Amino acid sequence: MSFRLVLLASLLLALPVSALADPCVAPLPGPSTTFSGVVRYIGDGDSLCVSRSSDPQTWVEVRLGDFSAPELHDAGGARAKAMLKALTYGQYLVCRAGRQSYDRVVARCQLNGAGIGDLLRQNGAVEGGN
Repeated sequence: MSFRLVLLASLLLALPVSALADPCVAPLPGPSTTFSGVVRYIGDGDSLCVSRSSDPQTWVEVRLGDFSAPELHDAGGARAKAMLKALTYGQYLVCRAGRQSYDRVVARCQLNGAGIGDLLRQNGAVEGGN
């Protein structure tokens, strides 16, 4: 019986595991479009989702256009995410869309008229991403 459990565990561990996807699935705004909303989700140190509704179907995924954080798995990545969350989560941002990058829009966002990238740097965030 223990052989069967070991075999089953081995088979389960061998199966591919998909990463949890960001819950932000709204259509992306076109270039030069201004959009706004409350920050509902933080993906990493330079990506977040904004929406005027709590429904994830309306959440727009944004890659900050004025700040490039270290990747989550790199040194400083988790700290960058924590800093972005502390600064923006639950806050109302106004964003201006640029180009599309993968499944998100690259945008410059402002909190009370100040650029998010500037605010992050003022609070000691270190850039280091791509």
